[in-house]
Amino acid sequence: MSTIDEVRDFNRFYTQKIRLLDRHLPAGPLPLPEARIVYELAKGGEQTAADIGRRLDMDKAHLSRIVARLRAAHLVVTRTDPDHARRSLLSLSPQGHAVFARMEAGTIAQLDGLLAEVDEQERGRLVEAMRQIKHLLDGDVRRGKPVLRKPRPGDIGWIVHRQAELYHQEYDWDWTYEGLAASILGKFVVEFDASREDAWVAELEGRVAGSIFLMKSENPATGKLRLLYVEPFARGHGLGRTLVRACIERAKELGYASLTLWTNDILTAARRIYQAEGFRLEHEEAHHSFGKDLVGQTWTLGLTD
Repeated sequence: MSTIDEVRDFNRFYTQKIRLLDRHLPAGPLPLPEARIVYELAKGGEQTAADIGRRLDMDKAHLSRIVARLRAAHLVVTRTDPDHARRSLLSLSPQGHAVFARMEAGTIAQLDGLLAEVDEQERGRLVEAMRQIKHLLDGDVRRGKPVLRKPRPGDIGWIVHRQAELYHQEYDWDWTYEGLAASILGKFVVEFDASREDAWVAELEGRVAGSIFLMKSENPATGKLRLLYVEPFARGHGLGRTLVRACIERAKELGYASLTLWTNDILTAARRIYQAEGFRLEHEEAHHSFGKDLVGQTWTLGLTD
């Protein structure tokens, strides 16, 4: 068979195996489009329809119809964003959470059954084959273009580890930096507010290549850009600027009037990016941290015209 015939044959095989063409997903009353929205709200918390549309690459009108059906079924509720009167926030109702729990249990049971006769070694081969399929069909990854995604389990610990390791290698900072990064990101995860915060992990050729975080501050009108870093192997691709711009655009979408960040003057590559994106140096002060004498800097970017 030709390559196209092989792909079509695999698609027919796989959709049948996971019962994708069934009227409803396992153990739930929802067809696939509605289930995708419920899943995003269950995993991502309260968010706008625009957030979901971007994540799923879904047509705005189609998404609007699905949300209307979910609201009519009392699975999704909306409220006006208290910090941005023109924005509506979506979240699951108690009934919505119950439906999601049934769907999640049904999906896990279905996949457990599908993999019941596949041993551990074969499962490893299966997972690797799936990763290869994603890698080969993702043009951005194949062309060496960085891809931004949301954090997954294990990412936060890895980011703390890699930042501490890199700053030790490149600037001889001691292990107290790891404590600071762990404290910041631990609080971010525990108190995560999807309506005011976000995060991005960059991948290049299937490897974690960097990250950035948008966090809320004591001032509701000001967001914080925090913990930007780029792996050495990924430098030279404009990834730092891509991450910073993603954070800036998201801060605008969330209604922040300004964005602030704290850095050290020794991090020259990052400072150049901040300056190029319009940040202005507001304050600097000498301090002794991470075993070194440093100069800390506060930079601010206005987000309103």
